[in-house]
Amino acid sequence: MSTTLVIIPTYDEAENVRPIVERTLAATDNSVHVLVVDDNSPDGTGDIADQIARETGRVHVMHRTVKDGLGGAYLAGFAWGLEQGYDKLVEMDADGSHHPEYLPWMLELADTNDLVLGSRWIKGGEVENWPWYREMLSRGGNLYTRLALGIAVRDATGGFRVFTSRAFERIDLAGVASKGYCFQVDLCWRALEAGLRVVETPITFTEREFGVSKMSGNIVRESLALVTKWGIDRRLREARSVVKDHRRLPSVRANAHAVSDHAA
Repeated sequence: MSTTLVIIPTYDEAENVRPIVERTLAATDNSVHVLVVDDNSPDGTGDIADQIARETGRVHVMHRTVKDGLGGAYLAGFAWGLEQGYDKLVEMDADGSHHPEYLPWMLELADTNDLVLGSRWIKGGEVENWPWYREMLSRGGNLYTRLALGIAVRDATGGFRVFTSRAFERIDLAGVASKGYCFQVDLCWRALEAGLRVVETPITFTEREFGVSKMSGNIVRESLALVTKWGIDRRLREARSVVKDHRRLPSVRANAHAVSDHAA
């Protein structure tokens, strides 16, 4: 039986952690486990996660003493999940913005794809309770990412996604330097450059009801700088390949596609 680990990073998510974990367990079968990666939350999130873990064998908790960003939490979760032998590893936010009810369909897609992206910006996807400027920022950032990197993925910044364990055999996780929200673009970009099969499926993203968003201007600036650098590096490598070997690099667009919602 294929086994799945849903990785949920937390920092000050005391009001959200139990509802999202319980929804995840209810939406999936016993082959799906949850790993809460808590970065020493001062509000007691880790203690609540420990209590949930005592109530069911499907929930595990990792307590980290170093808070080094979303990327660091996910990398720690990936390492633990791969060591434990899970076949699929899921990224999902703790704040309820990602609906775990999509997981059965996304996991089914992962049977024939290497990376499944829950997408807000393909047909059928949407956001709820966002002010117009947040939507424009996200759409604009993804447009810039597509143009700078030459990719077809429409929501490279989204954080609801499924990786297969085999995908990590071809993605250089040790080389991942981005720790903030650009981590999502980084992993998507590495998957496309590695020639992995990437699929987007529409989701509804709902703005958090409790707590405070971790998004900031510094995160946006980091993302723009790194995406620009990756795009320039790619074009330089492309030019060298054409001049030296008389061939272009493998396409980063060919293996990405979109599918409709299973319920549609």
